[in-house]
Amino acid sequence: MSERIKTYDEFYEFYLSEHKKLGTRVFHFLGILFVFLVIGFVIFTGKERFLWYIPIFGYGFAWLSHAFIERNKPATFKYPLWSLLSDFKLFFELLIGKQKFNGKQS
Repeated sequence: MSERIKTYDEFYEFYLSEHKKLGTRVFHFLGILFVFLVIGFVIFTGKERFLWYIPIFGYGFAWLSHAFIERNKPATFKYPLWSLLSDFKLFFELLIGKQKFNGKQS
C-alpha cells in the first residue's frame, strides 16, 4: 500500500486482501455485531452512557485481530472512512453469504 488508493472499489479489494484469515473475519464480524447490539440496547433502554462501548467493540475486536491473527496494520490509520464503511460492508456480505468466513468469495 505504498501509493494512495484512489477509488473505493480498489480499496475494498485491498481491504479484503488484508482480511483473509478466518479469525480476522470472525473478530470483525463480532465487533460489528456488538456495535449493533449496543445501539439496540441504547435505543431500547435510553441509556446513552453505553454508547462509548461502540468504538471499543468496533475497533477493539478489529485491531486485536490485525495484531494477533492477520499480523498486519489496520487500514483505518490511512483510510479511516473507507475502512469503517468496509467493516460494515464485510459484515453484511458475511451475513448474506456473499463472503465466507474462511476468506473465499461465493
